[in-house]
Amino acid sequence: MAASRYPRQYVSRFVPSSGSILLVLLIATSVVDSVLLGYDSSLMGSLNVMPEYFNYFHLTTATKSLNTAISYTGGAVAAFPAGFLVDWRGRRESIFYSCLITLLGAILQTSAVNIGMFILGRFIIGMGLAVAATATPTYVAETAPPKHRAFALGLYYACWGVGTLIASGVCYRSQFVNSTWAWRIPSLIQIVPSLACMTVLIFVPESPRWLVNKDRHDEALEVLAIINAGGDKTDPLVLLQYREITDTIAWEKTEGRQLSFREAYTKPANRKRLIIAVSFSAMVMLPGTNIITYYFGTMLEQAGITNPTTQLEINIILTSWSLAIAVVASFFADRVGRKMLCSLSLIGQVISFYLVGGLTAAYGFSNNTSGIYATIAAIFLYNGAYSFGITPLTVLYPPEVLSYRIRGTGMGLYTLTTKLCGLFVTMVFPFALDAIGWKTYIINASFDILMVAFVVWYWVETRGKTLEEVDICFDGEKHSSVPDLEDLLNGNVTKDVVLDGLVVEEVYSEVGEKKA
Repeated sequence: MAASRYPRQYVSRFVPSSGSILLVLLIATSVVDSVLLGYDSSLMGSLNVMPEYFNYFHLTTATKSLNTAISYTGGAVAAFPAGFLVDWRGRRESIFYSCLITLLGAILQTSAVNIGMFILGRFIIGMGLAVAATATPTYVAETAPPKHRAFALGLYYACWGVGTLIASGVCYRSQFVNSTWAWRIPSLIQIVPSLACMTVLIFVPESPRWLVNKDRHDEALEVLAIINAGGDKTDPLVLLQYREITDTIAWEKTEGRQLSFREAYTKPANRKRLIIAVSFSAMVMLPGTNIITYYFGTMLEQAGITNPTTQLEINIILTSWSLAIAVVASFFADRVGRKMLCSLSLIGQVISFYLVGGLTAAYGFSNNTSGIYATIAAIFLYNGAYSFGITPLTVLYPPEVLSYRIRGTGMGLYTLTTKLCGLFVTMVFPFALDAIGWKTYIINASFDILMVAFVVWYWVETRGKTLEEVDICFDGEKHSSVPDLEDLLNGNVTKDVVLDGLVVEEVYSEVGEKKA
């Protein structure tokens, strides 16, 4: 049936009626935000090897670390409050606020005339990125159709590589600009992704789960219908998801009346959800990837490559390699279990980082061309292993394991711990690399072994489940009587059973429509 046969009453006319086009826009929301995050992250790594930037601010090891780390400080300050903002004002509106904050920070950074102004701009950018990292994954997880959720969220950090590639290329070209202000060009381009994201937001609706929680049931049903069935509110797929969402959120509200805010987080099931989400921050930030992201110049110097231009060229190739692996991995995120994907990724990182340490120890600062190439190859292997597993899971797994009641603030807490881990990396590792060199990689790789053990022992599998069906893994039951979505899709439950059962009767009694 054509989408035009289902007139809308609540959703903006700017939101397309085609579910496929809307899916593209939802993915675009994720992609644009990811590009901004990746651009900003890689920007400092590239700026740190640009002589114009280094000489303009007369940087030392300490000030280089501060300039790089200050965005994580801003992120840590804003992350947890962002969770409350996302629950209060909505997922979509919070993304818009994150764009405004990032725009302000980018303008300050670009126009900085001293190190204090540069640091302030970086701090504000960090705040905006923290709000985005809390709101965007929550929004996409709650809005994208279940069968496309893994791909949509997998692309979030996969397209981080697009941002890093753009940053690497811009910084590489900027060094040929004969000006002490050449470093301002890459800083200025940070404005573009924020403007693009604000534009995309015009054409997407609010999260249906947030709408249900705010008792805007009619609008939530209409959003689900547009996303899943071109606007048909009588489609069994739409009705099943709507009933499942309303039942679960109603149950959580009932539980909420009996629990304090503290108790809601200390219940055994919710505590496990939060431990998984928060501990994943360490797997995202501490296995070694950020050493390469921010201090690849130092790594390459210790591996025997000291020319800044060559370092930037290698970084562009490395970023392209990581991007290609991450995009491919996003297609397989729903074909391989979350636990298996993460475990394989971490094991690959352990092996490759031991190789980086050993080869740097053997051939660092030498003229052995084969040894230098082998070290670079090991760095490529490491980034490939990270991009294959951790990249697609970065914002896919945490919102899956967090129930609606704690998803917004839980993602804020996850973002906070991620920023704190990033702050640790950016402040500590430059000094570690200066003091103990290749031994830093050996220590890091040994720590990664503990991460593998934790995943195998403590993680739960969420592949193929709706966000509400994940409750079974923690609470032992689903808080809705409707059949599982997978049973409907696989034909184990017929459409007639769904249409003629309790689902459709209760849905239409709530939204005030007649049964078709």
